[in-house]
Amino acid sequence: MPMPRIGYARVSSSSQDLDIQKAKLKAAGCELIRSETVSGASRDDRSELTTVMEFLRDGDELVVHRLDRLGRSTRDVLNLVHELDAKGASLRVLEP
Repeated sequence: MPMPRIGYARVSSSSQDLDIQKAKLKAAGCELIRSETVSGASRDDRSELTTVMEFLRDGDELVVHRLDRLGRSTRDVLNLVHELDAKGASLRVLEP
């Protein structure tokens, strides 16, 4: 059975376009895509990312278009990867 793929898309401002990210996530096989328009500087205001992280289970795959959509700081991204690993979930980045 294939692992569930959950997509996460983020833009920093409403002048940016989520549709490109959503289309790429859908093409990558994401059954569920959560998106938000918020700065990536902090996780505090990113309620959709919080929801995704709570939802992920063992064997799930979190898919993002680019790594910078997940977070702007290396520490934040590494913390997220650690949380995914602790849940038994994995991360897939479509464009390095």
